[in-house]
Amino acid sequence: MNPEQGIVLDYALKGGDFDTAGEASSKIKRILQQIGVRSDVIRRIAISSYEAEMNVIIHAYSGVLKASIYPDRTELVVEDEGPGIADIDLAMQEGYSTAPDHIREMGFGAGMGLPNMARCSDEFSINSVAGEGTKIKILIRHS
Repeated sequence: MNPEQGIVLDYALKGGDFDTAGEASSKIKRILQQIGVRSDVIRRIAISSYEAEMNVIIHAYSGVLKASIYPDRTELVVEDEGPGIADIDLAMQEGYSTAPDHIREMGFGAGMGLPNMARCSDEFSINSVAGEGTKIKILIRHS
């Protein structure tokens, strides 16, 4: 693979679609395994992509997860249309969640998604506009 020519994967996500939740992250993980990325790096990417994917499923109307895989790094960009995040600092606190009760009863919405994404990333940024949506960028180096 050319250093600047990567593999680009795009996955459309639909809010509330728990039947397909996690499929995009699983496909990204499989491709990383096939090209020989180290397992500890794959784990960080899989956690980040899964948490990002689930945030769209739980909180947004729709979204897109884009994974750009290069020999030295993976870049994830998740952009959604949804209610947005009114207070990002509060949302970044472990255990803080706005997930409704029916989501928590399914075992999701524990308030660890954004902190887990940030913890697994080498670079993490989040932008959100209340009433419009959220965009998260994650970079994970392979070495």
